[in-house]
Amino acid sequence: MEEPLCCCEYVDRRGERNHLAACCCDCEDLDEGCERWLTCRSLPPGALERIADTVADRLRVPWFAGAVKVNVSLVPPLVLLPVFLHVAALHFLLGLVILTSLPVVVLWYYYLTHRRKERTLFFLSLGLFSLGYMYYVFLQEVVPRGHVGYSQVVALTCGLILMLAALSRAKKDPGYLPIPASNEKSSHQGLPNNSVRGSSNVLHGVTTSGAASGRAVNGEAKGYSRMSAAEPEGVKKDWCTKCQLVRPARAGHCRLCGRCVRRLDHHCVWINSCVGEQNHQAFILALSFFMLTSVYGITLTLHTVCRGRTPFVALFYCPGAYSDYSSALSFTCVWYCAIVTAGMGYILLIQLLNISYNVTEREARLALRDNTGRRLLGGLVIDTGQYNRGFLCNWGHFLSLGSSPPQRSAEDIV
Repeated sequence: MEEPLCCCEYVDRRGERNHLAACCCDCEDLDEGCERWLTCRSLPPGALERIADTVADRLRVPWFAGAVKVNVSLVPPLVLLPVFLHVAALHFLLGLVILTSLPVVVLWYYYLTHRRKERTLFFLSLGLFSLGYMYYVFLQEVVPRGHVGYSQVVALTCGLILMLAALSRAKKDPGYLPIPASNEKSSHQGLPNNSVRGSSNVLHGVTTSGAASGRAVNGEAKGYSRMSAAEPEGVKKDWCTKCQLVRPARAGHCRLCGRCVRRLDHHCVWINSCVGEQNHQAFILALSFFMLTSVYGITLTLHTVCRGRTPFVALFYCPGAYSDYSSALSFTCVWYCAIVTAGMGYILLIQLLNISYNVTEREARLALRDNTGRRLLGGLVIDTGQYNRGFLCNWGHFLSLGSSPPQRSAEDIV
């Protein structure tokens, strides 16, 4: 019987027992890479990938039952965001360059993971750490000036807590269809690595700076065939060869999660999960609380830093913003929040329009592909006409989602 692992030991990706103290030892690929770099020679194919896998496997922290692996994608936001914001607060031009570059870098990383069809915790880490760090700056730099009342701090804190509660609910089961027991083992073997990287999301073909919308339509992939099934309204069902089951109407297979989801809307990188029948309401609620809390926090900060000006005017013209470092940091964080809020506001707007027309992101994507939908409101929404029953009926249908657990019929599992 093997001895239990101590707090600094772990089993590496090759199944061998290892120690944190040896994290820089026995890495032939890294040694070869350094040697080739010093001698100005190119690396062999796949060397960088092997080095990255080794570093990711050895990046761990001590724990009671053995060293725990740290997801590499969690680290960059925790380190880079405070550094960039503090550097941006040093001078107006530095702030302009950094605040312009940040959305570009985030969009670039999003498209990189989107092309590779990978999951990542980067966006979830960036979102949560941004919330925490903005709240910390507000308490440390804005509240001590004395222009923000106790009740206003409580209101902002309550909004943040409600947003996090809704986000926690949105992270739960989006409405996965049950996997047949006979196929459960094989389907789990085909799942992507959920703990490592990527996500995909697409906005009706429209992308905006700072949005990185986190909306992916993971609809029809190769291997799905459309087949008829007995439906009261004659709606067709789909057979999913990946999950080996018949998908009910409006369900879809997410290639990133490796599961079929009831009324699949999209895979959102900001929550690193699908948005479906069971969590769509919580997703909208989290976005709404975020918008209200963010706008309120921006307003309070601008009233404090730029006295005597309306928030909209102060956002673009605040002469005393760089008079001291505390004001400069607060003003820089306001602009960072404004960029993020604009992106999230765009996502919320599209979601509300889709709900009003009773169409999901996946259905809009398929309608554009098959040329069966109508572009409305300048292309912001795609009306398929299949489930649209009018504004009130559509919202009534959305508000009733997940009110009762779906019935498992014999035709749902094959």
